[in-house]
Amino acid sequence: MHVNQTAQYALRALMHLASLPDGSTARARDLSQASGVPPAYLSKIMRRLVTGGVLRARKGHGGGFVLARRPDRIRLRDVIEAAGGGLERDVCVFGIGRCDSADPCPLHHSWSRMNEAFHSWAQKTTLAELRPGPRRRRVRARRGGGHR
Repeated sequence: MHVNQTAQYALRALMHLASLPDGSTARARDLSQASGVPPAYLSKIMRRLVTGGVLRARKGHGGGFVLARRPDRIRLRDVIEAAGGGLERDVCVFGIGRCDSADPCPLHHSWSRMNEAFHSWAQKTTLAELRPGPRRRRVRARRGGGHR
């Protein structure tokens, strides 16, 4: 159920794109500044998202990145997987390899329910649902990218 830093950064950048009018492009440097993601790292992430079919890249004057589909058609699962974040289901929370119902770790059953709920959420939730609205706060970049 872990979403790695690359996927977190991808989600931040895409939230910025999703907040723009449909079909708008954004340059990598503007996305980097808006999301707080280091430019070189964001460039690699954006290439992954283009390859994964989440974004399109436009070259030339007025170019940049644009969502490949409407925000209501881009699931968080699509973003996480395209960014290389992976949504592994069978990883043991204790880090002892894979565990399953036949050979469970002490937390397997409760972890499995929570993990399944996360996968279901990522499958159902789209970028459109996470767009900043009048009652939602915008995602703000933290310096250092670490956890609190």
